Amino acid sequence: MTDSSASSDDRPTDPVLSANEPASDLAATFGRPEGVDGSFAPDASPAERPQPTIAPPDPVLAEAFGRPEGETQTLQRDPYAQPATDDVPEPDPWRDPDSAAHLSAPAVGGDPESSPREKGPLLGIRELLFGGRVHWWALATLGLLALLVGLFGGLVGRWTAEVVTPLHADTVHLEGDSPDSATGGTNVERVAKAVQRSVVTIEVRTAVDGGSGSGFIVDKAGYIVTNNHVISKAANDSKAKLEVVFSDRQRVPARLVGRDVKTDLAVIKVDDVANLTVSKLGDSADLQIGQEVIAFGSPLGLDKTVTSGIISALDRPVPLRPDADSDTDAVINAIQTDAAINPGNSGGPLLNDDGQVIGVNTAGAMTGGGSIGLGFAIPINEVIPIANTLIADGKVKHPSVGITAATVRNDRIFGAQIKDVAGGSPAAQAGLREGDVITKFNGRPIESADELTVAVRTSKIGEQVKFTYWRDGRYFDGELTPVSD
Repeated sequence: MTDSSASSDDRPTDPVLSANEPASDLAATFGRPEGVDGSFAPDASPAERPQPTIAPPDPVLAEAFGRPEGETQTLQRDPYAQPATDDVPEPDPWRDPDSAAHLSAPAVGGDPESSPREKGPLLGIRELLFGGRVHWWALATLGLLALLVGLFGGLVGRWTAEVVTPLHADTVHLEGDSPDSATGGTNVERVAKAVQRSVVTIEVRTAVDGGSGSGFIVDKAGYIVTNNHVISKAANDSKAKLEVVFSDRQRVPARLVGRDVKTDLAVIKVDDVANLTVSKLGDSADLQIGQEVIAFGSPLGLDKTVTSGIISALDRPVPLRPDADSDTDAVINAIQTDAAINPGNSGGPLLNDDGQVIGVNTAGAMTGGGSIGLGFAIPINEVIPIANTLIADGKVKHPSVGITAATVRNDRIFGAQIKDVAGGSPAAQAGLREGDVITKFNGRPIESADELTVAVRTSKIGEQVKFTYWRDGRYFDGELTPVSD
């Protein structure tokens, strides 16, 4: 029987492989490398250590993230940073489009000794002609040039004078005509056909708005009568366009001859229009209430419109005040008619049944924007002298007595009460004073300030006028002589 215990000397030991013994698989796997005796291999010198190999960067990445050519700094320089030194190159506007404009040194240096010389004495006519300072041929050339300029100016002046007809003329005189008894009777159709070629539409256009009215031809030279409020915008705006439209729709530019804001009358003129039909002017002195009349014009821009009616009143004072479209400030002594007068009829003729112009349609009383049978026209006998003066001189002077008045109506007196008397005026010289009430002037009963205005305006400058006034409960008569305004 054998002993199962064993001593420490009998423990198995690791096999030791000698260098002379063939290497087994275990030794090949876990054994020391050849030439190594210790537990670690000896350190190799830096030169013997293997170094990593860095491949060249991708060309795209190198271009995007690499340093610019010639740059050795790690961080890129701020392209907008100012240089630290004072050696700043001058801007070159020829190569740098962002450089500011500036003045550089001149290409050629000026002479520092040269300086502006003081002006010498000016040459007079004597030195110029006889002083020998100017060569004779230069004087001759200047004289020839002056002669040519004068000759050219004279030719141009004569040519323009022949092309543009004169605006004013003292050879034109408007006159009324008596009715032709052989053609009496009411015939609206016949009258309309006879006068339609003598009536025109007047249009005014400005940069912001426009307007239209009517007018009638009074002379073959191209003179046309209308209302001032029709052409007021053209008179006050130099850039406004003023045109006349004839019955055949021919459109012609017109020029303003003259206007009068105190009577609301104006005259315009067209040039180079052949075969004009001139209106026949009648007489408004013998008009009768109830007499049949015809209004012709372009109400609301509707040309060749005819309306008919009767004279419903005479000597009706109608005030016309300035507004946004007109500077007319007048009181007309109107013919009242029930013939329809609408906006656009203004300036057109009011005719009797013989086709004669007896008034200028001027205003209409309206409610709701249309005619209500109350139209007003300026009598032709008052139009003719105003038109003649405008054609001859371009402006009109009116009689004045030097007072302002207001209408007064109470249980004691009706009339025009004086509110102010101008010093040294005809009224002051006649003894009138504030508070007096004028009840009659130049044979015309006065019951309002508008009636007094009409009575004064229809008087004549320099001709004595009789009047009646009321003061302190008593009536007095006086005389005065109107003067020019």
